[in-house]
Amino acid sequence: METDAQEAVLADEAGENDLAAELAEAKALAEERYKELQYARAEIENVRKRAERIASDRLSAGRRALLGKFLPVLDNLQRALSFEDSAGTRGGLQATLKGFEALLASEGVKAVEVVGKPFDPRIAESIQSRKVEDGDDDVVLEELQRGYALGEDLLRPAQVVVSKRDHDETDA
Repeated sequence: METDAQEAVLADEAGENDLAAELAEAKALAEERYKELQYARAEIENVRKRAERIASDRLSAGRRALLGKFLPVLDNLQRALSFEDSAGTRGGLQATLKGFEALLASEGVKAVEVVGKPFDPRIAESIQSRKVEDGDDDVVLEELQRGYALGEDLLRPAQVVVSKRDHDETDA
């Protein structure tokens, strides 16, 4: 009978070992599935962020393109104001120009300030150079067409006249 009792104890221990092995296997599977779930959640979040970034970039590009189309109209108004005509016409043009400038400013468009500053080819395009007796080389003397930026993005470079020092032959 003792052998039957020993066999029963051994059988119980084997059953417990089987249960412990099954439990360990189930825990490992649960841990694996949990890691897969975490990975899937992270991937979904990355896709969402990427989609938001793409949408924002497209919106920004469309906005730059649209606002860039306003700039020639603004140029024409500025040119029209340079002519001496009737006060009424001039007043109307000035009001229109101020309206356009206010609209562009409300969208974050700013004129690029270049006159009197060293020439920077990232924000200006040199159309002419003018010899100067004294002063530094490559300083913007005159703005022929205003440049504009939307935030950090350049919509259009300024077209400028740049100084070139008149070097005498004796200086060489």
